[in-house]
Amino acid sequence: MSSEDFTDKALSRMQMAKEMKDEDKLYRYKGVLYPCLMCPEDHLKALENMEAREEDLMLIAYPKCGFNWMVGVVRKIITEATGERAETKMPPLIEFMGPKVLKAVNEAPSPRFLGAHLHPDNIPASFYAKKPKMLVIFRNPKDTVVSFYHFCNNNPVLPSLKSWDSFFSDFMSGDVPWGSYFEHALAWEKRMDDPNVMIVTFEELKQNLNEGVRQISTFFGFSLTTSQVQKITEESTFKAMKESSANAHTIGNIIFRKGEVGDWKNHFTPEQSREMDDAFNKHLAGTRLGAKLNYQIHCQ
Repeated sequence: MSSEDFTDKALSRMQMAKEMKDEDKLYRYKGVLYPCLMCPEDHLKALENMEAREEDLMLIAYPKCGFNWMVGVVRKIITEATGERAETKMPPLIEFMGPKVLKAVNEAPSPRFLGAHLHPDNIPASFYAKKPKMLVIFRNPKDTVVSFYHFCNNNPVLPSLKSWDSFFSDFMSGDVPWGSYFEHALAWEKRMDDPNVMIVTFEELKQNLNEGVRQISTFFGFSLTTSQVQKITEESTFKAMKESSANAHTIGNIIFRKGEVGDWKNHFTPEQSREMDDAFNKHLAGTRLGAKLNYQIHCQ
């Protein structure tokens, strides 16, 4: 699917969404909520037979953890390393593709750049059999829920008539699109020893993007010069990516909002902050991923 086709389809779905009731915009597949217009059931069923390749480059993130930012970074890495520029601005999310697009993806040359918001247990089994490299990005849960809230309120294909308090409650119970943040985190925690999995955090990338670009390039098997890494870094600040996205397609301002660390302080009540602290302590305190998230620094 070309960039133009994807943009046209996205605009068409947004128009359809305006005529839908909020309660009709989400459905459950194997117990998890998904947006009907972007991930209909035939898309998710088609994924079950998707054939992965060892050469695939996979980017995975729970929603609003920096996925679209890293899509741009990885595409720049691929361009610098291979000289081949990505022909599409379409998000590489496999759950958005559907049977027709998946057929084209199956015929595409390697290396393929693919992505997912899916819980690791719901990623097609062939990805664990073929063992491609999987880059996973996480973000502290307080900023994630704030970003997710604004994303839902600005995206017509998702329900948008909820207050902050109501959305926060749904997030804490995992009753949001793509499921529970903490279930995703615990599932990836179990895979941290896998040499084909690299976990990075939004916060460490914001703090030192240059080092992040270097590590990601190496993980994916690309050898970049210092000047190439610097060039990618300068072109990949959140501000630069937001401006580029807005110029590329009409949904840029929906995808990129603030990209800040600590915006949660403008939204959380003291009670909500304590509730999230308790949830983090229950699920992730003492884990390696929990330590990597630096919760005490970013969330207290």
